[in-house]
Amino acid sequence: MKIATWNVNSVRVRLPRLLSWLERNQPDIICLQETKAVDTDFPLADIQASGYHCVFTGQKSYNGVAILSRSGASNVIKSLPGDDSDQEKRFIAAQIEDIQIINVYVPNGSEVGSDKYHYKLNWYRRLREFLDATFDPTKPLLICGDFNVAPNDLDVWDVKQWTGKLHFSEPEKEAHQNLMAWGLKDALRLHHPEAGIYTWWDYRSMGFQRGLGLRIDHILITDSLALRCSDVVVDRNERKGEKPSDHAPVTGIFS
Repeated sequence: MKIATWNVNSVRVRLPRLLSWLERNQPDIICLQETKAVDTDFPLADIQASGYHCVFTGQKSYNGVAILSRSGASNVIKSLPGDDSDQEKRFIAAQIEDIQIINVYVPNGSEVGSDKYHYKLNWYRRLREFLDATFDPTKPLLICGDFNVAPNDLDVWDVKQWTGKLHFSEPEKEAHQNLMAWGLKDALRLHHPEAGIYTWWDYRSMGFQRGLGLRIDHILITDSLALRCSDVVVDRNERKGEKPSDHAPVTGIFS
């Protein structure tokens, strides 16, 4: 089984790339972030024609998440507890076969110390509380998406430059570790302990071409799924070519 995550940075702009990638890679499940489309504008027919069921929640110009799967999804949840109907669309969860899937687009945070930064830390706290109240860490559960946090020194291209900066500040890393402490493992690090694996490169300053990246897109799994995970792959090729997203897809391979 292949389970992927990809911040597509507009599902409509990136639709030809997405459909081509689905055809070539044939994931069983893919979680999308930053779809940037209200639900009526989501390209449902095109994605269904490629063989995928879709559950999604979106808003105009910003945010938006979707889960595409070969099998149908059940028990769909489209917001964290306490969210208003007009809250930012950053969360969607569903049961697919025997796995609980949670797809997140964690707030960026804007600037360390800002109101948006504290909103980000609080969002992490609320996600942990949701896990505590709703799920069992002994069961198969996978959380993936754009977490907007590089968890440790291996995940940034220059530790000295990034220390204390947004995505790599200590409170953000602590919030991520608190989430992990619920009973989650970083699927990629189970197989790839080396530095230099990134999932996001800034459009500005030739970030991709110069290797100036961060690993902020993650697949986090409970122990029962860790036993079934044989590899995790970052598809850097999707950051190349015409009109790429600034993120690369990340795919976990499971038995």
